[in-house]
Amino acid sequence: MLKIARGRMSIWAVIGAFLFMILQVISNLNLPSLTANIVNNGVAKGNINYIWEVGLEMIAFALLSVVAAAGNVFLAARTSQGLGQKLRSDIYRKIINFSNDEFDQIETSSLITRTTNDVVQIQNVAMMALRMMIMAPIMLVGASFLAYNKNHQLTMIFLVVLPVLAIFIGLIMRFAVPLFRAMQTKTDRINLIFREGLTGVRVIRAFRRDHFEQQRFEDANQDYTKNAIKVFSIMALMFPIMTLMMSVTNIGITWFGGKLIADFSMPVGNLIAFMTYAMQILMSFMMLSMVFVFIPRAQASALRIQEVLALNSKLKEPKTKTALPANFDHSQLDFQHVDYRYAGAEKKALQDIDFSAKSGQTVAIIGGTGSGKTTLVNLLPRFYDAESGKIMLNDTDIRQFSQHDLRAAVSFVPQTAILFTGTIRENMQYGDPNASDDAIWHALRIARADKFIAAEDGLDTYVEQGGGNFSGGQRQRLAIARALVKDAAVYVFDDSFSALDFKTDSQLRQELREDSRIQNRIVVIVAQRIATVADADLILVLDDGKLVGKGTHQELKAHNPIYQEIMASQLGKGEQHE
Repeated sequence: MLKIARGRMSIWAVIGAFLFMILQVISNLNLPSLTANIVNNGVAKGNINYIWEVGLEMIAFALLSVVAAAGNVFLAARTSQGLGQKLRSDIYRKIINFSNDEFDQIETSSLITRTTNDVVQIQNVAMMALRMMIMAPIMLVGASFLAYNKNHQLTMIFLVVLPVLAIFIGLIMRFAVPLFRAMQTKTDRINLIFREGLTGVRVIRAFRRDHFEQQRFEDANQDYTKNAIKVFSIMALMFPIMTLMMSVTNIGITWFGGKLIADFSMPVGNLIAFMTYAMQILMSFMMLSMVFVFIPRAQASALRIQEVLALNSKLKEPKTKTALPANFDHSQLDFQHVDYRYAGAEKKALQDIDFSAKSGQTVAIIGGTGSGKTTLVNLLPRFYDAESGKIMLNDTDIRQFSQHDLRAAVSFVPQTAILFTGTIRENMQYGDPNASDDAIWHALRIARADKFIAAEDGLDTYVEQGGGNFSGGQRQRLAIARALVKDAAVYVFDDSFSALDFKTDSQLRQELREDSRIQNRIVVIVAQRIATVADADLILVLDDGKLVGKGTHQELKAHNPIYQEIMASQLGKGEQHE
């Protein structure tokens, strides 16, 4: 936990909180002694002036305690909240730069929990550390010393009370700490089921699995609730036990103190002060116990956060970065015997992929489900890195470019069309933050999305979360338009025409071929339809991760059995001979 806090907490704020807390504790420790002096030297002797004098001194210490407490709380809150803010920023920044391999290691629901719930646990303990962890030990030592000075005989009571209290608290911690740790994992589970339920609500309703999903969530919720009830029931025992021990201590102090007063061995004021110090000792002991209960939970959260922060991306930045040309008109893309294997897999997802493409050419990739099409195009912007072989852009290994520069040269449309909450203009400017309205409308026209956007509020049309106010085909066209707003060397369309009807698909591809800028770029299209890939300059046929054919539509139709099989499944006999 200290590793996480280091560099994210202001050392001066911590020192300031520490000094303010020392002032508060000193003020609080002085008040019982001053009360004893008033009783012993003022009330007992009828000295009104002395009572006023010491009373004013008590007021000064009380005011100092209030100011010091306010200063400590302000700095502690500012520091702990600042720690939480920096942690959330660092985690988010780390996650944004994850490769797909890292996303495969930690579930999205767990990442959300770590960024929210786990960070809150760290914040709370940081606040406790700057309050209770400073106050409790100083108060415990100071009150014990002053109580001993008031009457060393009565301090023998603590030799009985504190060990008994320590045993009770130790037992509570033994049962509570593992349950606190389990709560984080159970929170992950609830988030996972809840997130799946929200994103898959249409599928759940379509297959009438409402009751099943409700029961699944109810089971996870009940599991979390039972765990929480158990742990907080155990923790609740601490307060009645503490009250019991305080009452027993007060009875013991009053009993034995009364005898000492009767024997004139101790003034009445000292007994009052001693009882106050006894309460401070027991409260300090309880505060320390509370801190030690919550520290393991925060430590578990810290380890989970550290796991994210320490996760080293497999995508390494080059020591010497090669700059990309400012003009993308004369680009070349080469896959040179590329292999790729997913983390932990025995079998390669791609084997010996080898092809070339130049500006102005369209490369189409076709194959059955699971043949490796998406894996192949994910290697282009380095969402993954090839296991062996090279991917060259303009005769330079793409690993020699910075990830930022490489992704500036590749415009990517993923399989799932993702839109963000905001306006159409804001979504389009993900492609180019400086894109003008004219450039955006041009991209929308190419993507055949201009008409339904113009029918709404134009570029100010509101986009709901995930683009929920648009159909699947409309979302795909908007995602394509966003990619076209960006000026890139390579445009990748990963099965992004699948939700389009044949007419719109054909019109969109025709617009791409006729656009003056796209004519000087490399276009890579992943598709399932023969009609979508037929007019490509180069068609790659994948089967089980292997490149089993490459050529034009006519060449593959004549000689490639896999391509012929795909054609036979989609086209009639007459259409196959066209």
